[in-house]
Amino acid sequence: MHSARTIKKILKSVPTIEGAGVHLKRAFGYHQVPQLDPFLLLDDFHSAHPADYLRGFPWHPHRGIETITYILQGRVEHGDSLGNKGVISSGDVQWMTAGSGIIHQEMPKGREDGLMWGFQLWANLPASDKMMEPRYQDIKREQIPEIRLDTGVKIKLICGNVNNVRGPVQDIVIDPEYLDVMVPSETEFTHHVQAGYTVFAYVIKGEAYFDLKKERHIGAESLIIFEDGDEVKISTEEEGARFLLISGRPLREPVAWRGPIVMNTQEELNIAFEEYERGTFLKHR
Repeated sequence: MHSARTIKKILKSVPTIEGAGVHLKRAFGYHQVPQLDPFLLLDDFHSAHPADYLRGFPWHPHRGIETITYILQGRVEHGDSLGNKGVISSGDVQWMTAGSGIIHQEMPKGREDGLMWGFQLWANLPASDKMMEPRYQDIKREQIPEIRLDTGVKIKLICGNVNNVRGPVQDIVIDPEYLDVMVPSETEFTHHVQAGYTVFAYVIKGEAYFDLKKERHIGAESLIIFEDGDEVKISTEEEGARFLLISGRPLREPVAWRGPIVMNTQEELNIAFEEYERGTFLKHR
């Protein structure tokens, strides 16, 4: 017998300014921890006005987390202390494991018409892996399988398993699933999820019911946090919906968080910032 998850909480994303002056919508962040363990933050940067995003995210450190960037429209130029340089373009994903520490920058450039749209998700690392070697999984749009179900539902499979197809991002500590789901009008979508894992959806466009109660339509820029269970049931009426569906294994560890660094204790945080000041922050080979 399957148990369909009900809605625990609905959050509306909040306008925020980050980096050197990037206007974005924060779906969740510092104040929602630990409700979304192992996830820490989700930002939706979406604007047709280059002044909202061109100042970007200049050089800054990360330690103890993974940052996952998914671009819908436009491009982001990035560089880092490992010597990596590149561009994340429309449909691409960058899954960066900061581990013991990395210093990088991300500069959004937008499309020719000015549109820039992407998401950044932060996932926590367990204490045992916080000081692992930094690494990247750079995934181009053509590497991301698009699965079409008999119902007309389309799923871009970034990470996880759907119909025995595995997403290109693999070997991640928190065993996550990251799907970009498009459900046409008057359609029900049922998806198996791991019981005991944290599961949430973020609506990109359209509106849908996110559980069997069908008490309210939930539209764009809303975050749905689910109760426990082993499947989600999402349905649409006249309008279809597109949403991110993300899950992961909770860590249930203490969180000490300041800015771009997330550790387990205040002492570890202090050490990280002292090392950054002293120039001994980077541990990677």
